[in-house]
Amino acid sequence: MKSYNVERERGNDDVYAEHKAALARGEKRVLRQTDTGELHSYPTEEIGFSPGRGHVQVQTWWGMGILTGAMVLLVILSLGILLRPLPDGGQPFWGALVLTALGVFGAWYTFGMARDEYRAKKLRKERHAPEPGAGHVNQ
Repeated sequence: MKSYNVERERGNDDVYAEHKAALARGEKRVLRQTDTGELHSYPTEEIGFSPGRGHVQVQTWWGMGILTGAMVLLVILSLGILLRPLPDGGQPFWGALVLTALGVFGAWYTFGMARDEYRAKKLRKERHAPEPGAGHVNQ
């Protein structure tokens, strides 16, 4: 159970006010809790796909890269299934194209997410911004 911290709450109030002012100026920002529980207003390019955004269970860019590799393996496997009957003089197994399409879409999607998180993590490091936590902030 977290204890109430007056200083942290004052800091969070200041961050919230700065966040609202930035939104009023037309900046695209996301208000999130950090790993330490404090509020931080992130520019959208710094947020990546951190936990709490959608239903992402993978928390790192390289973890998403592993999923991309799994999707590429699915594409290769499905192409093998598709073409397997050909050496025996049979017709291609057209049903495997569903797996191929799912693999291609999955690889494209997960690669994009891995790329975005890699860029966001790099920007956070350059700007000395804290890592976003899993906490969602209602605005």
